[in-house]
Amino acid sequence: MKNYQKYKKGYFLPPEMPMDWAKKDSIDYAPIWCSVDLRDGNQSLIIPMSLDEKIEFFNYLVKLGFKEIEVGFPAASETEFVFLRTLIEQNLIPDDVTVQVLTQSREHIIKKTFEALKGAKQAVVHLYNSTSLAQREQVFRKSKEEIIKIATDGAELLNKYAAETPGNFRFEYSPESFTGTEMEFALEICNAVLDIWQPTPDNKVIINLPATVSMSMPHVYASQVEYMSNHLKYRENVIVSLHPHNDRGCGVADAEMGLLAGADRIEGTLFGNGERTGNVDIVTMAMNMYSQGVDPGLDFTNMPDIVENYERWTRMKVYDRQPYSGKLVFAAFSGSHQDAIAKGMKWREEGHTEYWTVPYLPIDPKDVGREYETDVIRINSQSGKGGIGYLLEHNYGYNLPKKMREQFGYKVKDVSDHQHKELLPNEVYDIFKKEYVNLESPIKMVECHFANGTVKEEMQAFITLEIDGKQETLVGRGNGRLDAVSNALQERLHISFTNLTYNEHALELGSKSQAVAYVGITDDHEHIFWGVGIHTDIINASIMALISAVNNVEKQ
Repeated sequence: MKNYQKYKKGYFLPPEMPMDWAKKDSIDYAPIWCSVDLRDGNQSLIIPMSLDEKIEFFNYLVKLGFKEIEVGFPAASETEFVFLRTLIEQNLIPDDVTVQVLTQSREHIIKKTFEALKGAKQAVVHLYNSTSLAQREQVFRKSKEEIIKIATDGAELLNKYAAETPGNFRFEYSPESFTGTEMEFALEICNAVLDIWQPTPDNKVIINLPATVSMSMPHVYASQVEYMSNHLKYRENVIVSLHPHNDRGCGVADAEMGLLAGADRIEGTLFGNGERTGNVDIVTMAMNMYSQGVDPGLDFTNMPDIVENYERWTRMKVYDRQPYSGKLVFAAFSGSHQDAIAKGMKWREEGHTEYWTVPYLPIDPKDVGREYETDVIRINSQSGKGGIGYLLEHNYGYNLPKKMREQFGYKVKDVSDHQHKELLPNEVYDIFKKEYVNLESPIKMVECHFANGTVKEEMQAFITLEIDGKQETLVGRGNGRLDAVSNALQERLHISFTNLTYNEHALELGSKSQAVAYVGITDDHEHIFWGVGIHTDIINASIMALISAVNNVEKQ
């Protein structure tokens, strides 16, 4: 037998698969979110969180908008027990927030759990026992009837201890390893528990259908959820919850399809942390909804802060390409991507649409606390003229002519390629200034003034230059100021150039009193040389731009 042949499907299809969920194209409501960062997430850490860290994290989850938070397994350790008692005794649980605790279906554990819950204003007691064929045969070696009795005995004990304990309690049941359980049996055991708890409109019960181990493609899990949702007793008084794990990398897909299939609630962690490959990533799932115009009911507007705190408390790392939250998820290095983004942003600024439709950016990075200037257009040897031009315009106010953008783009990529690194915006700006702006070697303008020429509409330029350290005054004539200076330079330097290209605009960023001019000239070999001039006077700026372009000719 070959290695792959020892595996077989470990899941069971429901007896009916109407797949009504497949007829829906989107999720149009936010589920009830339950964060399990402090229990499932915490128990997966190499170094579990301290009491102080758990309290900080709890408060932060409340700040983000979670109304249900699983705080631990209070019978598992003293730290877990003390944490819950601290939350209750120090009145740290807001009135609109429900804490949840996990317990096995064993009396001494249930008893300890309710001791920890004493005085809780609102709490969910989450009862579970394993139901899968593999667990029944290999771990418990019990029949279906014996497994059902474990669940119903636990359900009776929850009724008993809830009646004896001060506080307000709701119940949740999980057929653990649901995905490896025969669907008819999963339904039977859940309905047996519901018969004991007798849910009502004012006291609903949560039935949680965990992908304890993800075993199938997401559409199979959705069909399993749909079958359960359609056949559970007291359905109008039951909240169907999902707790997908990510063994197959399908945690988000499982959860999304499960919601389409009738689920009402999702248990997961902020960035998918959990045992093995983790849980469903609530940030990704919530932001997927957000990107389609649905309010997820959670506040992720400052994603960098969320990531920083999460990494500090858990000592885990949010991957740079983690959807919505990673440092590089909005970053575009490719020239074609940068160009499309820059044009899309321009389209939006021009007011063509009120909706976010920018190519390559599924959401506006600013909605999660990211900046266009540092998080979107990133410059390396793969970048293009569009992105580099966008960076200069939006960071520093320079709107380069189209042909100049192309030339400057190659210069920047060449620097990045040779240094083998990404270039920061200030480094790109430094290259721009060094290559083009107010260049004074070998030629430097000292002063310039103009007079009308002897011929009608002719302009006469008197320009004093410092050439190779020596001053001299040139006289030139032309049909405008810049043309007159151009002719004087060509005559003195014994050079010729044509196709003088000129653009100018106010330099809106920085000092508003300055103007910037761009001049391009073409030599006899059809090579274009650019120069940029910055001055409070636009005439001086244009002359300095021309001299900068000529200096680039002289340097070749």
